[in-house]
Amino acid sequence: MNDGNSPKKTITLFGLIMMIFTAIFGFANTTVAYEQMGLASIIWYIFAALLFFLPVGFMVAEYGAAFNEAKGGIYSWIEGAVGAKWAFIGTFMWLASWEVWLVSTSSKVWIPLSTMFAGHDATQTWGLFGLSATQVIGILAVLWIVFVTYTASQGIDKISKISNFGGIMTIALQVIFFVLSLAVLFMSGFHTAEPINGLDTFIHSANPAFASPLGMVSFIVYAIFAYGGLESVGGVTDSMKNPKKDFPRGVLIAAVIMALVYSLTIFCWSMSTNWNAVIAKGNVNLGNITYVMMSNLGYQFGSHIGLGSAAAIALGEWLARFTGFDMFVLYMGAFFVLIYSPLKSFILGTPKDLWPSKVTKLNKHGMPAYAMWIQAAVVIVLILIVDMGGKNAKALYNVLTLMANVSTTVPYLFLVGAYPFFNMNKNIEKPYFFYKNKKAMWTVTTVVFLVLAFAIIFTLLQPIMEGAYTDALWTIIGPVVFGLVGFTLYYRYEHKSKGKVTDTADATD
Repeated sequence: MNDGNSPKKTITLFGLIMMIFTAIFGFANTTVAYEQMGLASIIWYIFAALLFFLPVGFMVAEYGAAFNEAKGGIYSWIEGAVGAKWAFIGTFMWLASWEVWLVSTSSKVWIPLSTMFAGHDATQTWGLFGLSATQVIGILAVLWIVFVTYTASQGIDKISKISNFGGIMTIALQVIFFVLSLAVLFMSGFHTAEPINGLDTFIHSANPAFASPLGMVSFIVYAIFAYGGLESVGGVTDSMKNPKKDFPRGVLIAAVIMALVYSLTIFCWSMSTNWNAVIAKGNVNLGNITYVMMSNLGYQFGSHIGLGSAAAIALGEWLARFTGFDMFVLYMGAFFVLIYSPLKSFILGTPKDLWPSKVTKLNKHGMPAYAMWIQAAVVIVLILIVDMGGKNAKALYNVLTLMANVSTTVPYLFLVGAYPFFNMNKNIEKPYFFYKNKKAMWTVTTVVFLVLAFAIIFTLLQPIMEGAYTDALWTIIGPVVFGLVGFTLYYRYEHKSKGKVTDTADATD
């Protein structure tokens, strides 16, 4: 790999914050939280921010600053701490979890697009050439992956511009949402649509499916997933103008903003959305919940300012359309970051002997184009398997969400578990050092690791205890299969390397 292929130093502090915000913050995460737990989700989001996102944010800031010239991102971080084998297995699972995200979100991305044109989620009624709605979505998802892969392979400049636009659109949507929610609250005489009965409302879920203690604890994975993806931007440090100073600053600024915005947004949903009246319906699923709730917000606002029923419904539809456009742009920004950053970190960080030379080669735009097209082929195969399987839309979106949540959370066990070894390694120069006190460092690492482990275990246990064995299988299959594949690949590489060493020794003798 020659220096001519090195990416330009184009990413500023603001650009990094926008990339983090675009890759991580999901307006839709707040509607999923409200659908699953109602106002009781706020506690778990604050819990996840304090015991996962902030401590891991500090760890990632340390990792990113110490290895700011490393091309491998998360792989380089874990390798520097605990060695190549665990770095490879952990990073392979991490990469695979983002492949699951690409599969699931390439199907969900059509909901905002259909809402943009129809004013509501029309994907469940789509049909073409005798294909079901789910199969049509599958074909569109394949075309989407091809489009995003081609565009992203043309360079970081295009990705950065789309991410910036996506971040600005998110802020616009958020401002409109806050203004309309507060207006509805004011015009209703400060009565929330969802009744607040003291602390009980913020502890017990409005959703019967999450009312049990086990269901409540398993929701932690949803909250953790809402903050997931911070490490994916670790691979862009080599494209930053001032990584040692700006990377940790960007992480911390984005962390504080997101924790506040998530909690406030969930609370604001209670101002317009009564859980039983709006959400407990058969046509609401985890894919379209955002547009259903935004449409309802527009309707409630229209009713309060004196519009007739038809006009209030139309206002709700236009608000859903704007949300659809906004979410589509946001999805596009996240796709352009996540279709190359995790992959680039992985293939440029891992031993070159693992891959054919074509895989590690960068094109003239500094992108691993060949590897990106291999990734596209794998994701397309998975899309066709999942979307052509004949499940109805509601079941499909729920399965995809389950797959993505746990698969994305498991690799953090490796990142957090490796941190103490990184922290105590005096041979690694650390320009940015947050956890200076060893006792505090071990306490924080242990607590974060246990939170992650228990959240994953409870999420796997819940469907088994409820007899939903298919859901349990989909939930567990990602981490197990990807972990075994990663182990097998590294095992083969080790034996191949030993064989080379033996051959060299024999030739010398």
